[in-house]
Amino acid sequence: MTAIRYELIKKDKQTGARLGKIHTPHGSFDTPMFMPVGTLATVKTMSPEELKEIGAGIILSNTYHLWLRPGHEVIQEAGGLHRFMNWDQAILTDSGGFQVFSLSEFRKIEEEGVHFRNHLNGEKLFLSPEKAMEIQNALGSDIMMAFDECPPYPAEYDYMKKSVERTSRWAERSLKAHKRPKDQGLFGIVQGGAYEDLRKQSAKDLVSLDFPGYAIGGLSVGEPKQVMNRVLEYTTPLLPENKPRYLMGVGSPDSLIDGVIRGIDMFDCVLPTRIARNGTVMTSTGRLVVKNAKYATDFRPLDEQCDCYTCKNYSRAYIRHLIHTNEIFGFRLTTYHNLYFLLKLMEQIRQAIREDRLGDFREQFFEQYGFNKPDAKNF
Repeated sequence: MTAIRYELIKKDKQTGARLGKIHTPHGSFDTPMFMPVGTLATVKTMSPEELKEIGAGIILSNTYHLWLRPGHEVIQEAGGLHRFMNWDQAILTDSGGFQVFSLSEFRKIEEEGVHFRNHLNGEKLFLSPEKAMEIQNALGSDIMMAFDECPPYPAEYDYMKKSVERTSRWAERSLKAHKRPKDQGLFGIVQGGAYEDLRKQSAKDLVSLDFPGYAIGGLSVGEPKQVMNRVLEYTTPLLPENKPRYLMGVGSPDSLIDGVIRGIDMFDCVLPTRIARNGTVMTSTGRLVVKNAKYATDFRPLDEQCDCYTCKNYSRAYIRHLIHTNEIFGFRLTTYHNLYFLLKLMEQIRQAIREDRLGDFREQFFEQYGFNKPDAKNF
């Protein structure tokens, strides 16, 4: 038995989207699923109890940041990440690769790994597939990610080809260095940018290594939505049907629906929590910037169709006041609402798949949310 098992329940007759369940050492969760991001062993402003309350069956934490603070040895001594943060459901940890490439101005990529500087104090650090596995094994997450390179968009073909080949070699090294396969599942990450032949080669390389699950990386990094959808259309079918498929770093409502239609089971993104702290929320009729002056005397809830704790108890005017006075409770309320909104959206998507009407649901949602308008604003 592997640590991670995917159960396919049914496919939507309109779109082919998958309804399933992923079983982990810390419980099972329904898919498609959005994973709230808890970078530093906490989803900003939210308690673990609140996350359970809104239906988060799995959360994501960040290998790079936890390696720097408080250190994976500290978390291991505490009994692992679940015990350290008092979360008894599934946790996924990323490999740290994305942060190395996005946060460090100085970095040098070698076959052995990446030399870079700590973004906090400038200290020289080195991260390799073996080190990424050591950290994640100490953290004890249910799902670990292989160490990969995440090239920028756009990238030249020749560079991307070398990067994909290196990521495949690093994936093999990650598998060999993984010390806890019985209670931690390791996912491979398909790269290749917007180049179809490189995506196909990356998928072929990784599938041959027989990971218990697969992620699609290198998307939602600045490319147009049409490009992301096209990449998913030719990449997802190359991944095993009996294993989970995870699209990394995607969290806008339209991309969640379009990703599910293209066969994706899992998503994560800092979007809902980050925009919440900027006074922006998702509602059934589109985004709402509650910190704007026009809401100063608006005593309606953020979303009149929402039944979350925030919308049942507090007005736009009150939340605007809290945000303008920099009160933490305001950010808690907007964060709670945004995460609830996306987890409820995934629940609605799952129900639509059960009833073979996901195509109709997409059309109705896009119309109500405003995505069909020529001047539609996205996040």
